[in-house]
Amino acid sequence: MRFADRTTAGIQLAEEVARLHLDDPVVLGLPRGGIPVAYQVARVLDAPLDVIAVRKLGVPSRPELGFGAIGEGGVRILNDDVVRAARLGPRERAAVEQAQRTALDGRLRAYRAERPPTKLTGRTVVIVDDGIATGSTASAACQVARARGAARVVLAVPVAPPGAVAELSGEADEVVCLYSPDYFGSVGQWYTDFSQTSDAEVVELLNDRLATSGGATRSAMEGTEAGGVGGGPAAARPAVESAVGSAVEREVEMTIDDRRLPGNLTLPDGAPGVVVFAHGSGSSRHSPRNRSVAARLNRAGLGTLLFDLLTPEEERDRANVFDIPLLARRLTLVTAWLGAEHALPVCYFGASTGAAAALLSAAEPHADIKAVVCRGGRPDLAADALADVRAPTLLIVGGADTQVLDLNRRAAERMHCEHRLDVVPGATHLFEEPGALEAVADLAREWLTEHLSPSAQRARH
Repeated sequence: MRFADRTTAGIQLAEEVARLHLDDPVVLGLPRGGIPVAYQVARVLDAPLDVIAVRKLGVPSRPELGFGAIGEGGVRILNDDVVRAARLGPRERAAVEQAQRTALDGRLRAYRAERPPTKLTGRTVVIVDDGIATGSTASAACQVARARGAARVVLAVPVAPPGAVAELSGEADEVVCLYSPDYFGSVGQWYTDFSQTSDAEVVELLNDRLATSGGATRSAMEGTEAGGVGGGPAAARPAVESAVGSAVEREVEMTIDDRRLPGNLTLPDGAPGVVVFAHGSGSSRHSPRNRSVAARLNRAGLGTLLFDLLTPEEERDRANVFDIPLLARRLTLVTAWLGAEHALPVCYFGASTGAAAALLSAAEPHADIKAVVCRGGRPDLAADALADVRAPTLLIVGGADTQVLDLNRRAAERMHCEHRLDVVPGATHLFEEPGALEAVADLAREWLTEHLSPSAQRARH
């Protein structure tokens, strides 16, 4: 069993955790790789998401040998046996702890800024990581959560060796592990994509979960009034509306191909059109990058629809993720649904493989798409349909994403519609560099507003 990436692993893990029917849960992810997994668990549980950071206290002469661990709030856990064996005095222990405490506080400030930690007292805490090798960090995290007042601790991971699972069963009240192979090796070998999670992505996911969970998450912060947070799956809850400037974000559900596809529709007052997002492989409507771009478009007065092209069950089959005709068909049908609900011009914003689906849908003979933007896209996967795209198309690629940049240049040569290729200098495929994603949003906003203007519409007709 291999997981496509952390997002896919998180979706599968969330289904298992949801079966526990936890009361008043808080989800804590171990940074950095555990946060994308924890995000999906928090989303399904409709629970607050926060980080739980721990630092090992290493014996000065043998840093790999831990004599304890620390967590925030002054939590300290010591292994007396190691302390005695290493003959560590109070001054030595204090010096190591001070150095690790400084590093811990710096990491937490980077992730939370001035936001206080989530309150754990009397609550069920779900600790999530992308996998466990030795279990030492997970063990320390469980102990830190209990020291901060957790009433029940659940440890949830996609993969771990049997020995670690057995040992951690004594630390957590319950361990949820999707796969526990006898021959383990390393966590990374059980993922197709195990690329490093950046600090910027951690911050994006935490902020996105804070925004989408609204007051329930904020009321769970330390020092604020307590508020109840339900523990059931999000799908079982009523539609939620939240303010986005002068607009309202509304949860919608579309039945396409006998599948229920959830989405988030935001329509600012007087919006000249709606931008429909087609997400890339392993992503969803909760993608922090696409949500960040959508928020900027909303502030510019544009409507947005972010929806899932596939159900969680369909995503498990990786063939579906790269089935561009299937994704394009879903996009076309959702566009028809949108047209029936709201008589507004439609544009597409596609990322990665979603860009190919957007172009293939826009190439349909009766398609009336006003403009297309592709972010780090794979337009080459649209193949011969590129020549049939009539909508003005903007291709945005990172300057350091050389392979995809070359694919976009070749694709542009096959297009007969108005098109442009913009390169964001120094940006990699995920546009994680400072200012890179903002540059994408600004380029998209300019392109879309220009082609949704009345003069542009008159020129096309």
